[in-house]
Amino acid sequence: MRKLIAAINMTLDGFCDHTAGNPDDELMEHYNDLMRNADTLLYGRITYQLMESCWPSLVKKPSGNKLDDEFAVLMDNISKIVYSHTLENVDWKNSTLKREIIKEEILTLKEKAGKNILAGSPSLIVELTKLDLIDEYQLCVNPTILGKGLPLFKNINDRVDLKLIKSKTFGAGPIMLYYQPANK
Repeated sequence: MRKLIAAINMTLDGFCDHTAGNPDDELMEHYNDLMRNADTLLYGRITYQLMESCWPSLVKKPSGNKLDDEFAVLMDNISKIVYSHTLENVDWKNSTLKREIIKEEILTLKEKAGKNILAGSPSLIVELTKLDLIDEYQLCVNPTILGKGLPLFKNINDRVDLKLIKSKTFGAGPIMLYYQPANK
């Protein structure tokens, strides 16, 4: 069975903002490795639109930064499932639009042969947590305090116990925390 990994950046005060961090080469290499070991990416509308506004253009016109350009290609080629009630269509290569998260569909996806499945949107991570579908959380805590924004676990009403399985500190200050649900 494939692992469903919730992978996201957050600030020290618990807010998610893909634009708040500025990953150095070491962190970009980590994310490239994460993408190389996955073949499916799950997004909500907002994060999908943010990523679509950035990475496809970098594939067409590379920046010259090897790691960023590689990440752009990995993002472009991976299968993307976008959950949205408002989008009419998704135009980015290898993208599929779904209207609702159905637990049985995700379980079937996890049972198919392949690499890891990544979830990278705060609202989607919350919904997948509520459905007890996440096998691992990879939370990159950046040494930044925003003071406001979207909290990662907004709208979680029931206690979820996690077990720290490892951590990694990056030279520029971010810390990657790897957790599994304690009940798995």
